[in-house]
Amino acid sequence: MKRMTRVLNLAAALLLFLAYQASAQTPDSLREKIQQIISARNATVGVSIVSGNGKDTLSFNGDRRFPMQSVFKFHIALAALSQVDAGKLSLAQKIKIGKKDLLPGLHSPLREKYPNGATLPLAEIIHYTVSHSDNVGCDALLRLLGGPQGVESYFSGKGFRDLSIKINEEVMQNDWDLQFQNWTTPKAATKVLEAFYRNKGKLLSPESHSLVWKEMRENETGKKRLKGLLPRGTVVAHKTGSSGANKATGITAAVNDIGIVFLPNGEYFFISVFVSDSKEDPETNEKIIADISKAAWGFFNTEG
Repeated sequence: MKRMTRVLNLAAALLLFLAYQASAQTPDSLREKIQQIISARNATVGVSIVSGNGKDTLSFNGDRRFPMQSVFKFHIALAALSQVDAGKLSLAQKIKIGKKDLLPGLHSPLREKYPNGATLPLAEIIHYTVSHSDNVGCDALLRLLGGPQGVESYFSGKGFRDLSIKINEEVMQNDWDLQFQNWTTPKAATKVLEAFYRNKGKLLSPESHSLVWKEMRENETGKKRLKGLLPRGTVVAHKTGSSGANKATGITAAVNDIGIVFLPNGEYFFISVFVSDSKEDPETNEKIIADISKAAWGFFNTEG
Protein backbone atom coordinates (compact mmCIF):
# COMPACT_ATOMS: atom_id res chain seq x y z
CA MET A 1 0.00 0.00 0.00
CA LYS A 2 2.84 2.36 0.93
CA ARG A 3 4.56 1.54 -2.33
CA MET A 4 1.39 2.39 -4.27
CA THR A 5 1.10 5.71 -2.39
CA ARG A 6 4.70 6.61 -3.29
CA VAL A 7 4.03 5.80 -6.93
CA LEU A 8 0.91 7.96 -6.93
CA ASN A 9 2.79 10.81 -5.26
CA LEU A 10 5.56 10.59 -7.84
CA ALA A 11 3.02 10.56 -10.65
CA ALA A 12 1.29 13.61 -9.19
CA ALA A 13 4.61 15.43 -8.86
CA LEU A 14 5.49 14.57 -12.45
CA LEU A 15 2.15 15.91 -13.68
CA LEU A 16 2.69 19.15 -11.76
CA PHE A 17 6.18 19.48 -13.22
CA LEU A 18 4.92 18.89 -16.75
CA ALA A 19 2.11 21.41 -16.21
CA TYR A 20 4.66 23.97 -14.99
CA GLN A 21 6.91 23.34 -17.96
CA ALA A 22 3.99 23.79 -20.33
CA SER A 23 3.03 27.12 -18.79
CA ALA A 24 6.55 28.47 -18.25
CA GLN A 25 7.70 31.36 -20.38
CA THR A 26 10.36 30.49 -22.93
CA PRO A 27 11.87 32.46 -25.81
CA ASP A 28 9.86 30.22 -28.11
CA SER A 29 6.63 31.11 -26.33
CA LEU A 30 7.43 34.82 -26.69
CA ARG A 31 8.26 34.30 -30.36
CA GLU A 32 4.92 32.58 -30.88
CA LYS A 33 3.01 35.43 -29.21
CA ILE A 34 4.74 38.04 -31.33
CA GLN A 35 4.20 35.99 -34.48
CA GLN A 36 0.47 35.93 -33.70
CA ILE A 37 0.45 39.72 -33.24
CA ILE A 38 2.27 40.32 -36.51
CA SER A 39 0.38 37.80 -38.63
CA ALA A 40 -2.96 39.38 -37.73
CA ARG A 41 -1.98 42.72 -39.31
CA ASN A 42 -1.58 43.98 -42.85
CA ALA A 43 1.89 45.44 -42.37
CA THR A 44 5.57 44.55 -42.46
CA VAL A 45 6.90 44.48 -38.92
CA GLY A 46 10.50 44.35 -37.76
CA VAL A 47 11.37 43.44 -34.18
CA SER A 48 14.57 43.07 -32.19
CA ILE A 49 14.52 42.30 -28.47
CA VAL A 50 17.52 41.69 -26.22
CA SER A 51 17.44 41.04 -22.47
CA GLY A 52 19.42 43.22 -20.12
CA ASN A 53 21.94 40.43 -19.57
CA GLY A 54 22.18 39.80 -23.31
CA LYS A 55 21.26 36.12 -23.02
CA ASP A 56 17.77 36.19 -24.49
CA THR A 57 17.51 37.55 -28.01
CA LEU A 58 14.72 37.48 -30.55
CA SER A 59 14.04 39.13 -33.88
CA PHE A 60 11.57 39.23 -36.76
CA ASN A 61 12.82 40.76 -40.01
CA GLY A 62 15.81 41.73 -37.90
CA ASP A 63 18.12 42.33 -40.86
CA ARG A 64 15.54 44.06 -43.06
CA ARG A 65 15.90 47.77 -43.81
CA PHE A 66 13.20 50.03 -42.38
CA PRO A 67 12.84 53.82 -42.79
CA MET A 68 13.94 55.51 -39.57
CA GLN A 69 12.02 58.77 -39.66
CA SER A 70 12.57 60.54 -36.31
CA VAL A 71 14.29 57.56 -34.70
CA PHE A 72 17.46 59.04 -36.19
CA LYS A 73 17.22 61.99 -33.75
CA PHE A 74 18.54 59.65 -31.07
CA HIS A 75 21.56 58.92 -33.25
CA ILE A 76 22.02 62.63 -34.01
CA ALA A 77 22.00 63.48 -30.30
CA LEU A 78 24.61 60.79 -29.63
CA ALA A 79 26.86 62.20 -32.35
CA ALA A 80 26.44 65.72 -30.95
CA LEU A 81 27.28 64.62 -27.42
CA SER A 82 30.36 62.82 -28.65
CA GLN A 83 31.52 66.17 -30.04
CA VAL A 84 30.83 67.76 -26.66
CA ASP A 85 32.96 65.09 -24.99
CA ALA A 86 35.73 65.74 -27.51
CA GLY A 87 35.69 69.45 -26.66
CA LYS A 88 34.55 70.45 -30.16
CA LEU A 89 31.14 71.57 -28.93
CA SER A 90 29.80 72.78 -25.60
CA LEU A 91 26.36 72.26 -24.09
CA ALA A 92 26.40 75.92 -23.07
CA GLN A 93 27.38 77.31 -26.47
CA LYS A 94 24.71 79.41 -28.13
CA ILE A 95 23.21 78.30 -31.42
CA LYS A 96 21.26 80.76 -33.52
CA ILE A 97 18.01 79.58 -35.03
CA GLY A 98 16.77 82.26 -37.37
CA LYS A 99 13.22 82.88 -38.45
CA LYS A 100 14.11 81.40 -41.85
CA ASP A 101 14.91 78.11 -40.10
CA LEU A 102 11.41 77.86 -38.58
CA LEU A 103 9.94 76.15 -41.59
CA PRO A 104 6.15 75.79 -41.62
CA GLY A 105 4.81 72.27 -41.91
CA LEU A 106 7.57 70.74 -39.79
CA HIS A 107 6.66 69.44 -36.33
CA SER A 108 8.34 71.93 -34.01
CA PRO A 109 7.37 72.79 -30.44
CA LEU A 110 10.53 74.90 -30.50
CA ARG A 111 9.05 77.06 -33.29
CA GLU A 112 5.84 77.44 -31.28
CA LYS A 113 7.82 78.70 -28.27
CA TYR A 114 10.13 80.96 -30.31
CA PRO A 115 8.05 82.11 -33.33
CA ASN A 116 10.64 84.75 -34.25
CA GLY A 117 13.66 82.54 -33.80
CA ALA A 118 16.09 82.49 -30.89
CA THR A 119 19.67 81.96 -29.83
CA LEU A 120 19.66 78.90 -27.60
CA PRO A 121 22.21 76.77 -25.74
CA LEU A 122 23.03 73.48 -27.40
CA ALA A 123 21.62 71.59 -24.41
CA GLU A 124 18.16 73.07 -25.02
CA ILE A 125 18.24 72.16 -28.69
CA ILE A 126 19.16 68.56 -27.82
CA HIS A 127 16.29 68.53 -25.33
CA TYR A 128 13.75 69.63 -27.92
CA THR A 129 15.16 67.28 -30.54
CA VAL A 130 15.06 64.12 -28.41
CA SER A 131 12.27 64.64 -25.88
CA HIS A 132 9.90 66.51 -28.20
CA SER A 133 11.06 65.12 -31.56
CA ASP A 134 11.53 68.66 -32.80
CA ASN A 135 12.36 68.87 -36.51
CA VAL A 136 13.76 72.41 -36.44
CA GLY A 137 16.08 71.48 -33.59
CA CYS A 138 17.07 68.30 -35.40
CA ASP A 139 18.17 70.16 -38.52
CA ALA A 140 20.04 72.72 -36.40
CA LEU A 141 22.04 69.88 -34.87
CA LEU A 142 22.73 68.41 -38.29
CA ARG A 143 24.15 71.73 -39.49
CA LEU A 144 26.54 71.69 -36.51
CA LEU A 145 27.65 68.13 -37.27
CA GLY A 146 28.44 68.59 -40.95
CA GLY A 147 25.08 67.38 -42.20
CA PRO A 148 23.56 63.88 -42.19
CA GLN A 149 26.77 62.39 -43.58
CA GLY A 150 28.66 63.63 -40.53
CA VAL A 151 26.38 61.58 -38.28
CA GLU A 152 26.58 58.50 -40.47
CA SER A 153 30.37 58.78 -40.55
CA TYR A 154 30.50 58.96 -36.76
CA PHE A 155 28.65 55.66 -36.41
CA SER A 156 30.51 53.88 -39.19
CA GLY A 157 33.75 55.03 -37.60
CA LYS A 158 32.67 53.36 -34.37
CA GLY A 159 32.00 50.09 -36.18
CA PHE A 160 28.22 50.30 -36.44
CA ARG A 161 26.71 48.86 -39.60
CA ASP A 162 23.27 48.71 -41.24
CA LEU A 163 22.66 52.39 -40.66
CA SER A 164 22.11 55.03 -43.34
CA ILE A 165 21.57 58.74 -42.62
CA LYS A 166 21.54 60.75 -45.82
CA ILE A 167 18.94 63.55 -45.53
CA ASN A 168 17.63 65.99 -42.95
CA GLU A 169 14.06 66.54 -41.74
CA GLU A 170 13.31 69.35 -44.19
CA VAL A 171 14.12 67.12 -47.16
CA MET A 172 12.55 64.01 -45.65
CA GLN A 173 9.23 65.68 -44.89
CA ASN A 174 8.94 67.24 -48.35
CA ASP A 175 9.53 64.14 -50.48
CA TRP A 176 7.88 60.82 -49.59
CA ASP A 177 10.31 58.71 -51.60
CA LEU A 178 13.44 60.22 -50.08
CA GLN A 179 12.59 59.11 -46.53
CA PHE A 180 13.82 55.61 -47.43
CA GLN A 181 17.38 56.92 -47.69
CA ASN A 182 17.44 57.12 -43.88
CA TRP A 183 17.17 53.52 -42.79
CA THR A 184 18.33 50.99 -40.26
CA THR A 185 17.55 47.40 -39.32
CA PRO A 186 15.86 46.34 -36.07
CA LYS A 187 19.00 44.49 -34.98
CA ALA A 188 21.20 47.50 -35.72
CA ALA A 189 18.87 49.83 -33.82
CA THR A 190 19.01 47.60 -30.76
CA LYS A 191 22.77 47.35 -31.05
CA VAL A 192 23.04 51.15 -30.79
CA LEU A 193 20.70 51.17 -27.77
CA GLU A 194 22.79 48.48 -26.08
CA ALA A 195 26.15 50.00 -26.83
CA PHE A 196 25.31 53.50 -25.66
CA TYR A 197 23.37 52.42 -22.58
CA ARG A 198 25.95 49.91 -21.33
CA ASN A 199 28.70 52.38 -22.38
CA LYS A 200 31.37 49.76 -21.83
CA GLY A 201 33.56 51.24 -24.51
CA LYS A 202 33.15 54.70 -22.96
CA LEU A 203 31.39 55.97 -26.07
CA LEU A 204 30.09 58.86 -23.96
CA SER A 205 31.30 60.63 -20.85
CA PRO A 206 29.26 59.99 -17.68
CA GLU A 207 27.70 63.45 -18.04
CA SER A 208 26.66 62.93 -21.67
CA HIS A 209 25.42 59.41 -20.92
CA SER A 210 23.24 60.74 -18.11
CA LEU A 211 21.88 63.56 -20.26
CA VAL A 212 20.84 61.53 -23.30
CA TRP A 213 19.11 58.83 -21.26
CA LYS A 214 17.32 61.47 -19.22
CA GLU A 215 15.98 62.95 -22.47
CA MET A 216 14.98 59.49 -23.72
CA ARG A 217 13.12 58.75 -20.47
CA GLU A 218 11.31 62.08 -20.70
CA ASN A 219 10.28 61.58 -24.33
CA GLU A 220 6.74 62.88 -24.76
CA THR A 221 5.92 61.23 -28.09
CA GLY A 222 4.47 57.80 -28.82
CA LYS A 223 2.60 57.26 -25.55
CA LYS A 224 0.54 54.50 -27.16
CA ARG A 225 3.54 52.60 -28.54
CA LEU A 226 6.12 50.85 -26.33
CA LYS A 227 4.52 52.35 -23.20
CA GLY A 228 0.94 51.96 -24.37
CA LEU A 229 -0.09 48.74 -22.59
CA LEU A 230 2.52 48.60 -19.83
CA PRO A 231 1.63 49.20 -16.17
CA ARG A 232 1.22 52.85 -15.21
CA GLY A 233 4.50 54.37 -14.12
CA THR A 234 6.69 52.00 -16.12
CA VAL A 235 9.90 53.77 -17.12
CA VAL A 236 10.66 53.56 -20.83
CA ALA A 237 13.57 55.42 -22.40
CA HIS A 238 12.68 55.56 -26.08
CA LYS A 239 12.59 57.38 -29.40
CA THR A 240 9.78 57.24 -31.92
CA GLY A 241 9.54 57.84 -35.66
CA SER A 242 6.50 58.39 -37.88
CA SER A 243 5.86 58.98 -41.56
CA GLY A 244 2.12 59.45 -41.70
CA ALA A 245 0.17 57.83 -44.54
CA ASN A 246 0.80 58.38 -48.24
CA LYS A 247 -2.10 60.49 -49.54
CA ALA A 248 -2.23 58.62 -52.83
CA THR A 249 -2.01 55.02 -51.57
CA GLY A 250 -3.02 55.24 -47.92
CA ILE A 251 0.05 53.19 -47.02
CA THR A 252 2.07 54.13 -43.93
CA ALA A 253 5.83 53.81 -44.37
CA ALA A 254 6.94 54.13 -40.76
CA VAL A 255 5.54 53.83 -37.26
CA ASN A 256 8.55 53.11 -35.07
CA ASP A 257 9.65 53.01 -31.46
CA ILE A 258 13.00 51.89 -30.07
CA GLY A 259 14.09 51.96 -26.45
CA ILE A 260 14.73 50.38 -23.09
CA VAL A 261 11.93 49.10 -20.87
CA PHE A 262 12.71 49.00 -17.16
CA LEU A 263 11.15 46.28 -15.00
CA PRO A 264 9.97 46.42 -11.35
CA ASN A 265 12.85 44.20 -10.22
CA GLY A 266 15.47 46.63 -11.56
CA GLU A 267 16.17 44.62 -14.70
CA TYR A 268 15.46 45.89 -18.22
CA PHE A 269 15.30 44.86 -21.84
CA PHE A 270 16.09 46.54 -25.15
CA ILE A 271 13.42 46.59 -27.83
CA SER A 272 13.13 48.00 -31.36
CA VAL A 273 9.89 47.76 -33.32
CA PHE A 274 9.41 49.09 -36.86
CA VAL A 275 6.05 48.98 -38.65
CA SER A 276 6.22 49.66 -42.39
CA ASP A 277 4.26 49.24 -45.61
CA SER A 278 1.12 49.23 -43.48
CA LYS A 279 -2.46 49.37 -44.68
CA GLU A 280 -3.72 49.57 -41.12
CA ASP A 281 -5.05 52.75 -39.49
CA PRO A 282 -2.81 54.86 -37.21
CA GLU A 283 -4.27 53.44 -34.00
CA THR A 284 -3.68 49.85 -35.14
CA ASN A 285 -0.11 50.60 -36.17
CA GLU A 286 0.63 51.90 -32.69
CA LYS A 287 -1.16 48.96 -31.08
CA ILE A 288 1.10 46.53 -32.95
CA ILE A 289 4.05 48.07 -31.10
CA ALA A 290 2.17 48.18 -27.79
CA ASP A 291 1.12 44.53 -28.06
CA ILE A 292 4.67 43.40 -28.81
CA SER A 293 6.04 45.45 -25.92
CA LYS A 294 3.42 44.00 -23.57
CA ALA A 295 4.29 40.46 -24.65
CA ALA A 296 8.00 41.15 -23.99
CA TRP A 297 7.15 42.67 -20.60
CA GLY A 298 5.22 39.53 -19.67
CA PHE A 299 8.18 37.37 -20.63
CA PHE A 300 10.89 39.33 -18.80
CA ASN A 301 8.94 40.46 -15.73
CA THR A 302 9.62 37.84 -13.07
CA GLU A 303 7.54 39.56 -10.41
CA GLY A 304 4.25 38.63 -12.08
